[in-house]
Amino acid sequence: MSPTRYVALLRGINLGTARQVGMPRLAELLGARGYENVRTHLRSGNVVLDSPLAEAELAADLSTAIGEEFGFDVPVVVRTGQELAAVVAGDPFATVATDPARYLVTFMAEPPDPAAVDALPPAEGGGEYLIRGRELYLWLPDGIQNSPLASWKWDRLIGRPGAARNWNTVVRLAELAR
Repeated sequence: MSPTRYVALLRGINLGTARQVGMPRLAELLGARGYENVRTHLRSGNVVLDSPLAEAELAADLSTAIGEEFGFDVPVVVRTGQELAAVVAGDPFATVATDPARYLVTFMAEPPDPAAVDALPPAEGGGEYLIRGRELYLWLPDGIQNSPLASWKWDRLIGRPGAARNWNTVVRLAELAR
């Protein structure tokens, strides 16, 4: 089976001084584990690599490898390069999101329950959201610090944790995964 190009998004690392994962060491570790064309982007935990594994198997293996090497659990969300390209091509806020640093996409391993999505309140106080498949799109025109939507407990509201990236990072990762 030929390898697939994947983007792996590590959740909750390198924030402050806790849960530090060095990107050069991570790339070295994954290369030694047999992954090909391993590349990292930024310190927030973005990895592009080639693997013959299926998505869930890859996410589990990456999480295990990181836990063994760095000593703490790190949830990993995976998308194929094609899936990430489709996220960029299908940008639901292309006509309103004027600042890519204030536009976030949260990637979830599984789509949320439709009943949880239907129960979400309307966006008030500036900003918009949309859940499409396994992605939550958040347009926060007043910034993350000043937008009420940014403070919603999305994990609890939709019953799914995820790994959030700003639009600049999403676009760059899609380019790297081509």
